[in-house]
Amino acid sequence: MEADIASRYEVPRTAQFLRDGAYTRIALQFPDEMLKDAAAVARALRRELASGGGVRVFVLADTAYNSCCVDEVGASHIDAQCVVHYGHACMSPTSNLPAFFVFGKAQLDIPACASTLLECSTKSNKRILVLYGLEYAYALDDLRRAFMESCKSNSGNPEVQYAEVLCSVMSPSSTTEENTIPQLNGTSCNGDITRNSDVATFLDNRYGMKCSSSTQKYSLGGFTWNISVDEKMEDYLIFWIGQDNSAFANIVLTFNKCEIVRYDAIENQLTADISHLMKILRRRYYLVEKAKDANIIGILVGTLGVAGYLHIIEQMKELIKAAGKKSYTLVMGRPNSAKLANFPECEVFIYVSCAQTALLDSKDFLAPVITPFEAVLAFGRGREWTGEYLLDFKDLITLEKQEVASTTEEARFSFIKGVYVEDNCPQENEEQSEMSLALAEVTEKALSIQNQHNDAVLYQGRAMSSIDYLKARSYRGLTGEYEGPVPNSILVGRTGRAAGYSDEKTENAQ
Repeated sequence: MEADIASRYEVPRTAQFLRDGAYTRIALQFPDEMLKDAAAVARALRRELASGGGVRVFVLADTAYNSCCVDEVGASHIDAQCVVHYGHACMSPTSNLPAFFVFGKAQLDIPACASTLLECSTKSNKRILVLYGLEYAYALDDLRRAFMESCKSNSGNPEVQYAEVLCSVMSPSSTTEENTIPQLNGTSCNGDITRNSDVATFLDNRYGMKCSSSTQKYSLGGFTWNISVDEKMEDYLIFWIGQDNSAFANIVLTFNKCEIVRYDAIENQLTADISHLMKILRRRYYLVEKAKDANIIGILVGTLGVAGYLHIIEQMKELIKAAGKKSYTLVMGRPNSAKLANFPECEVFIYVSCAQTALLDSKDFLAPVITPFEAVLAFGRGREWTGEYLLDFKDLITLEKQEVASTTEEARFSFIKGVYVEDNCPQENEEQSEMSLALAEVTEKALSIQNQHNDAVLYQGRAMSSIDYLKARSYRGLTGEYEGPVPNSILVGRTGRAAGYSDEKTENAQ
């Protein structure tokens, strides 16, 4: 049992990393499905580090946000010097602490997978790019050998390329908040990255970085691969090994123009049906159009550890302000419908989180939840969606500051309302903002509909801020301004117990 734990959780390799860094306070982060082995792993790691005195190991059993991200908030509570992350990871760069990743070893039938890969390569006239869940990274070399043997026995020589795992050790970014041109998805490359304020041009090159005169480097979700500068990703068939999870959705939405198939390692079968993910893409376009008509926007902070999150929050604030809208920043841990229902004045929310948790299913929410990339499309005048999609907010940091919409621009057509609308002009200063609030109060832009059943007021107005929204409500909470009848004078109540109050005893005595 102990040998199996040490092998599956790579205890010797983890201990070597901790010794090399001379770490004495270590946080072990487990997802829910691995918590049952947490105590055994901690004991095995302590035995492996027994030679180093004063080493303390802590288990993080409940992450502050998402289990795929390194929980720097939880680790800071115990003054940890590093985090060992187990299980599925989004590989988002950390802000303050170094991290060591143990992806685990999910079962994979290598001969069956190699046979399916060969069959797929013979049927397709495209080159094959093999991507996989990080839990199958340990079997990559064996899969390569098994595939080559299958090719020799079948006298074939298909062109197959395998993505490599970017790293298993991550150090905090030294340019998190200072450098506006970050390393793309945590990778670096020889050569300069050119700033570009045009979203469309930027998207065409967001993942491809020219590392030489003949190749360009791609990086996504912890993987890296090279292709020729004469080729595009649409020239490849993507062969995914793993489950239909957030990592796969990230691949499909990012490379939505590519042909993609998925090998289910549990069922040992191939599927090419990704229509359900394409439906998600169409719904995202609808949410972008709906967000364009919003005046009050809530910015949901979905991470406190991913490098660059403060920068993108400030960028979203500037973008919203330039569009003449009002924003509020909300920190609430993992969002759900009940939490967001406490902010009914917000017509749309922007969720700042890692790439693999950016897509929230907001069907049960009162207001839609969009990503920072979708916010750029919605609030940046003149921006059009070409079908390209971006989930990692770090790639938006390289964009120039959005231009303020001109007051002379023509009205735009709202696909949600079916009419032409004029966007609000950005406020120049606080005094003008206060004047607009007073004007909004006088003109009563908000519309209240009286519900005959429970006398509730349903708000359907066009409030410009939470103050406008509050003024349009019939119930505004407990306030000091009371205009009702004067309350009665204070009366002295009964004293004693329910079994016999003081006045009752007096009556009995008489």
